[in-house]
Amino acid sequence: MQNRRRSWEPCPSSACLGAILSVQVGAAFAKGLFPVLGPDGTTMLRLLIGALMLAAVLRPWKVLPTRKGLPWLAVYGVTVSVMNLLFYAALERIPLGICVALEFTGPLFVATLGSRRLLDLVWVVLAVAGIVLLSPFADISRGLDPIGVLLALAAGACWGLYIICAQKAGAELGARTSAYGMAIAALVALPFGFTAAEPYLTDSHVMAAAVVVGLFSSALPFWLEMMVLARMPAKVYGMIVCLEPAGAALTGFLFLHESLSVLQCAGIGAVIAAAFGAAVTARAPVPSPC
Repeated sequence: MQNRRRSWEPCPSSACLGAILSVQVGAAFAKGLFPVLGPDGTTMLRLLIGALMLAAVLRPWKVLPTRKGLPWLAVYGVTVSVMNLLFYAALERIPLGICVALEFTGPLFVATLGSRRLLDLVWVVLAVAGIVLLSPFADISRGLDPIGVLLALAAGACWGLYIICAQKAGAELGARTSAYGMAIAALVALPFGFTAAEPYLTDSHVMAAAVVVGLFSSALPFWLEMMVLARMPAKVYGMIVCLEPAGAALTGFLFLHESLSVLQCAGIGAVIAAAFGAAVTARAPVPSPC
């Protein structure tokens, strides 16, 4: 029976790539909801549905947080909420591939923070070069929204903080940290998005799309990454995750018809190269946000 169950599991590399594409497909569906719900309403529903899905799978109530770990868990949940609110606000203004590439610089800088190696400085410089190429001033003809760029960078900073908080909060709760964190994140996002989402809570079409966003952005990638991390070396995982900005650009092109200029593609390529180089030479992979 156990061998039969394993035969249904995808290979680690395919599962990791599937998780990357799943998150980006979820983001594409989310952007399609912006004209109806706005980014705040979409974020709130995505976090709420994701929290319900993770709770059903992980059953977090079986392991309760201690008083010592509760502050880290609270900060972790708030960070997840703010990160998603900022990311969707940025996604409303700039293409998906650029948004993800700019957000990806957050964990990259965290990975090289405090390092005294010259090689890590090279990755930082390469990432900064990518940010410059993705800035509104590099390609004025494309009219990239500067506020969207700043929002994506702010989401990246939250991703960096998420990594630190996840390590602290996850020390006692393990995988259930994501379920608790998503629930806290949904509560934090509720005041921002409920007003926009409330008129559509009984609309079956809108809610079905919101469920798709929650499934592809939270539940499915989490399940795939749980299998990946158990069967794939950490460094290999970190290297594959670096393809996420490329997956976002491809998803944006296929689903949202977002075309990028040569300079913008070069900027995304520079961020990917910096993240890949940091992953190859780092001791641990870059965690993905749920």
